[in-house]
Amino acid sequence: MLTATAEAAAHAAAPTTDDLPTFDAVYQQHFDFVWRLARRFGAEEGAVDDVVQDVFVVVHRKLGDFEGRSSVRTWLYGIARRVVADHRKKRSRRRETAIDEAGPVEAPAADPEGKAAQSQRLAQLRELLDQLPDEQREVFVLSELEQMSAPEIVELTGAKLNTVYSRLRLARRAFERALARMRAIEAKERGDS
Repeated sequence: MLTATAEAAAHAAAPTTDDLPTFDAVYQQHFDFVWRLARRFGAEEGAVDDVVQDVFVVVHRKLGDFEGRSSVRTWLYGIARRVVADHRKKRSRRRETAIDEAGPVEAPAADPEGKAAQSQRLAQLRELLDQLPDEQREVFVLSELEQMSAPEIVELTGAKLNTVYSRLRLARRAFERALARMRAIEAKERGDS
């Protein structure tokens, strides 16, 4: 009797086909979010579109299985995270060593010098992010670049709140040290004292 009641409650709470978002709606509402995650979590520039396409192929296949136990954004995040991780593993197995530039995040500068400076800053950001361990990079990107709160990061990652805060603190510290090293090298190259 108790099992039947629990099953009925679970069935009532599960989304019906009418409650499920359409693939087109998910794609339209979340494409930019998935693209930014793919880029910032380590998909190289030439493969970002392929990685995002792979994410949405999985979404298309699995949308009917979406149970609504989390938000669509959280569900997408998990898919994107796994697809990017698989992509990075494949890339490391191929032993690619090219350093790629980050794609444009802001509106491009109008003048060539501005565009070059912006590209250089984005490449530096990419290089700094690449130096962070995956767990720290994940919370750093979500907090600093996606402007999510710690509780939102907890929902997306499934990590405990204190773990999120700890990883974020470590990531910020590592990022600041790497940035200081990079600036010192640049100053030395320019001949600054």
